[in-house]
Order: sequence, then structure tokens, then C-alpha cells
Amino acid sequence: MVLSGDFFIFIKKTNMLTLKFIQENKEEVINKLKIKNFDASSIVNSILEKDNERKNIQNKQEDILSKINNISKEVGVLFKSGKIEEANQAKEKSVSLKNDAKDLTNKLNTIVSELNSLLVLLPNIPHSSVPPGKGEEDNVTIKESGIIPDLYDNAKPHWDLTSRYDIIDFELGVKITGAGFPVYKGKGAKLQRALISFFLDENEKAGFTEVMPPLVVNEASGFGTGQLPDKEGQMYHINNDNLYLIPTAEVPITNIYRDTIVNAKDFPIKNTAYSSCFRREAGSYGKDVRGLNRLHQFDKVEIVTIEHPDKSYDMLTKMVNHVEQLVQKLELPYRILRLCGGDLSFTSALTFDFEVFAAGQKKWLEVSSVSNFESYQANRLKLRFKEEGHKKNQLAHTLNGSALALPRIVAAILENNQTPEGIKIPKVLVKYCGFDIIN
Repeated sequence: MVLSGDFFIFIKKTNMLTLKFIQENKEEVINKLKIKNFDASSIVNSILEKDNERKNIQNKQEDILSKINNISKEVGVLFKSGKIEEANQAKEKSVSLKNDAKDLTNKLNTIVSELNSLLVLLPNIPHSSVPPGKGEEDNVTIKESGIIPDLYDNAKPHWDLTSRYDIIDFELGVKITGAGFPVYKGKGAKLQRALISFFLDENEKAGFTEVMPPLVVNEASGFGTGQLPDKEGQMYHINNDNLYLIPTAEVPITNIYRDTIVNAKDFPIKNTAYSSCFRREAGSYGKDVRGLNRLHQFDKVEIVTIEHPDKSYDMLTKMVNHVEQLVQKLELPYRILRLCGGDLSFTSALTFDFEVFAAGQKKWLEVSSVSNFESYQANRLKLRFKEEGHKKNQLAHTLNGSALALPRIVAAILENNQTPEGIKIPKVLVKYCGFDIIN
């Protein structure tokens, strides 16, 4: 069973937080961002005030430049007429006006910089189907499927299993680097590699082109996909070079198309990549960080799509269905949630999370988020497209999804498939692993 378009409430208007959109839809922006529990009124008012300042300075500048142009013509006529003194007086006036114009240019640059600094503080507007809510407890489960293993109290959490079978060493990772950097060993390492290959192969079958991007990005790339300035504190920063370790392959893949004009006939543009991901996870404490549940370095396979605005929600449905099939093939019980406003990311308009049940912990673990950013990222990236019959280039829509994040998938596989003889490997992975049991 797959999701259909019935799970989405479609909107025709493209919600892009360009300055023009904010000017024309001030109240809509403020009201819709309340669903994300974000009070935008102060920022929006400041943006509009700064924009009025910009317009006033531009008008003064244009007036002065017009006067300078007229004086330049006048000077030529005066010299030709032999009126040297009047010509020199006109030239002096022109010099004074040019100084005024230079001052206005400096003021304009400052105002534009301040305006841009305000614009990037506004998150994306949520899709009309996003439910209100403060956090993950208010997310809406739209589907639950699969059989939860009936292991009762005999089930061990994955950190006990990894120690018993010597396949992941958390303490060794602490010795080498620190907490949150595990060392995968033997069949644990092979299981990681098997999952990566399986996910990439399945994504390729679904029409995604594999790329292998850099694991570090510059500031412009982090800004383009919205991690900067919003998530700066969660990213590892290489100070000497002003580069960032990627929190997800979404960042470098999407930035392939930064400052690009694509052709509408090339849609959808679909890419997939495996990468290590790095997140500081500042402020994460407690039982939920144990074992593989929350790491500073982890492996993930990502899918990214660049799509026409009219088709992006159809594509979101397809991407959700694709991720669902991956989880089904791994024989894991799962559920799909529509995120509420309070749990929606800064850049997303609509997100569906996948969670799998881990029998040893007796809890649901998030393993994927599939999101439509509409034109929000494209606006920051300057990612546009040409379309026949349209004079102006338009902003594309961007989407991405985890297909899949490995740590909690591994945790669920280990916990759900444990037996007295060992841990059984899902059938679909056996050909990749080269073994069918960890013992």
C-alpha cells in the first residue's frame, strides 16, 4: 500500500519569501508563520521599513544622477559657447553632486545588507496541510504498518547486542575521537556497507543519479540550503578555512544547482548520494542519545529532487512512497507522520517523517524525513528555470529525503531480528552482506 495524493492538500500559490512576496502578503506571512510558532511581526515590519528606506535613498540617488547627467550635457554646451567660467562652475557642482551620490551609494549598500540580514531570519511558510502543534508530540500519524516483534522482556537493546557480538565499539570511538563517533567492526562494518549499497541501488532504480559530493562546504552553500545562519551552532566549523562539515548530503547536492538556470524540460532532476554526516547535536542529553540513537558522525543516503512548482507535491508523494518501499523491504515495522508546525524545520513547507519500531528499546525511532521546500531554498540559491512561453525565469522547487539514515535502521535491524542463535539479516541484504546471521 502506498500513499496517494489524498494525503496532501494542494495549494497553487507558490510561497516564496522573496521581498516582493512579503510586501504583497504581509499578513499572510505573519499568520502562517504562527503555525511554526514563529512570531514574524517584528521582523516583517523591520523588513518593510528598511525597504522603504532603500526606496527613498534610491529615489534620491536617481535624482542626483539625473542632475549629473544634465550638467554634463550643459558643460559641453557652455565650453562650445566659450562660457568657460560658467562651465567650470557647472563642473564644480557636478563634483559635489557626485560626492553626494557616492555617499548615497554607501548608505544604500548598508541598507541592502541590513535588509538581507533580516530576510534570512524568516523561516519558510508551512504548507496549508501542516497541523498546528508545539513539538513532536503533536505530529499526526497517517499510516502504521508491519508487525512489531513479540520479544517481550527478552529483547536486548542494540548497545548490548553490539557489545556481545563485537560489531560496534562505542568506547573505542570515545578513545579515538569522543562520544558519538562509534567504530564499526567485522560484520557490523559489512552491514553498514551493505545498507549503503542497497539504498543507492534502489535509489538508482527509481531514477536517481548517484553523485559523490564533498564532505565540506563553504558558507555560501550552507546559506543556500538554509543551514546558515539557522543551524550554525549545530555544524562543525573549520575555522582556518571557514568551511563546514556537512550535516547531510542535501547541502552539497542541492548546491550543485546554485546560481543556475535549468531548462524546464529537464525536470525532474533527481540525485542521490551516500555521505558521512556531521552534527554537533549541542544540547542533546539523556537516554535518547545512547548507542546509535544520536551520533555526531553517521552515514546516510540522501535523495534530492529539483522539480517544476506545479509538480513538486506529486514528486513529494513519489518520494514518500519510495522511502516506504525501502523500509518495507527491510521488513521493519514503521509509521509515517505528518509533522506539525512546531516540529517542522526552518526551511521546510511540508515534511513526512518515517519511524521504525525498535523492539529492544520498545520505542519508535526516526529514520527519515521527506520534505518539500517549495521555492524557499531556490530563492536563496538563485536556482531558476526557463520555460517555453514564459518571458521571465522562475524559481524551481527543491525536495529532499533520507533514503535512508543508517544508525537507527541498524539499531532496529539488530533489536528486531535477535534470536538465541544470533541476529538474522533481512533477506534483501544477504547478497550485499555475504552472510545471513551475525553470531
